[in-house]
Amino acid sequence: MSRRFRGESHHKVDAKGRVSIPASFRRVIEAADPNWTSGDAPELVIVYGDHRRNYLECYTMEAINEVDDKIDALPRGSMERKMLQRLFHGQSFPTSVDETGRLVLPAKLRQKIGLDKEAFFIAAGDTFQIWQPETYDAEENARTEAWLDELPDDFDPLVFLDGKQGE
Repeated sequence: MSRRFRGESHHKVDAKGRVSIPASFRRVIEAADPNWTSGDAPELVIVYGDHRRNYLECYTMEAINEVDDKIDALPRGSMERKMLQRLFHGQSFPTSVDETGRLVLPAKLRQKIGLDKEAFFIAAGDTFQIWQPETYDAEENARTEAWLDELPDDFDPLVFLDGKQGE
């Protein structure tokens, strides 16, 4: 497993759907592309399917290969395999980072999440997400409020690291 994505940032989206990827994210994409060499365009896969998603999930080549291996291990013809194939194979967009560190997001992907002039990038371990900023803010605020309503006031999320959430 290569390095993980870390951080968040806002970037402008131009009329052609080009958006700069955070520089630190580019290094992770390069490191996780087994075919990449200096001077080449590193590849990644953008998963846009699933009607419940209001964001684009970007997988490094290593991460998508791990997913593909798990899908391939499922019984051929099973509902689970068909569902995952549709999401990760059919509703995805293989692409590469251009020489200036940008992605070109097709209109279909931009329309799916309502992306217009600005994109919000947030790390998610071995993937990163691209959101329309206002959608992210609204969903994150709702999620945080729901979590906080269920937890005691003195709750420390670091207890999850040790598997002691019940103590």
